[in-house]
Amino acid sequence: MNIIIHPTYFPNIAHFVAIIQAKEVMFEVDDNFVKQTYRNRAYIYGSNGKQTLNIPVVYSQKHRQKYRDVKIFNEERWQDNHWKSLLSSYRTSPFFEFYEDELQPLFQQKTDYILDFNLKCFEIICDCLQLDLNVSKSVSYEKTIEDKVDFRHLVTAKKEQPLPFETYTQVFSNKHGFISNLSILDLLFNEGPNATNYLVSQSLITQ
Repeated sequence: MNIIIHPTYFPNIAHFVAIIQAKEVMFEVDDNFVKQTYRNRAYIYGSNGKQTLNIPVVYSQKHRQKYRDVKIFNEERWQDNHWKSLLSSYRTSPFFEFYEDELQPLFQQKTDYILDFNLKCFEIICDCLQLDLNVSKSVSYEKTIEDKVDFRHLVTAKKEQPLPFETYTQVFSNKHGFISNLSILDLLFNEGPNATNYLVSQSLITQ
C-alpha cells in the first residue's frame, strides 16, 4: 500500500507500523501547523510513567503558519533537557549504548525549523533500524486523498484510539506496567535489532 503521513518528532509505534508496512511513503509537509500534536512532541517511559518530550516552537495561533515554516524556539535548552530525560529513562535499557552515538548529535546541533529537525530524526532512526524506504514529500495540501491510505490523523496526540500492540519488555514495566504506542525510541532501546520484526508483525486499526 501507498500512504501519506506526517513526519513527527521521533514517531510513535503507530506511525512506524504504518510506515514500515507501506510500499511508498509520502510525508505531508504542506499543511498548517497545529499545536499539541506529535509534530513537536514525543512520549517516552520515565521512572514515573509516561513522560512528554516537547519541542518549544515560535508559533502564534492568530497567524496560521505552514508546518514547514515553523521555527524551533532554541533560546530554551530543550535539547539538553530531552537528552537528560532519555539518559534517565533508558541508560539501563539493553540497547541504549548501541545507538547512543548515532542519536546524541541530534541534541547537540541546533536546527532552525521543526520540520527539518523531525526529518533528521526520522533519517537517523531509519539508519538505526537499517531501513531503506521509498519516501517522498507532498508538494501541495489536499484535504481528500484518493490514491493513498491517509494516516495523517495519527499526528493528533489527544483522544487517541487504543491500539492492540503486543507487549515487549520496558525498563520500568515492573513499576507501571506496559505502556503502548510510545516513541520509536522506547522500542529501539528495549528491543534493538528486533524492533523491525516487531513493527512488521503489528496490525494498525485505522479510523
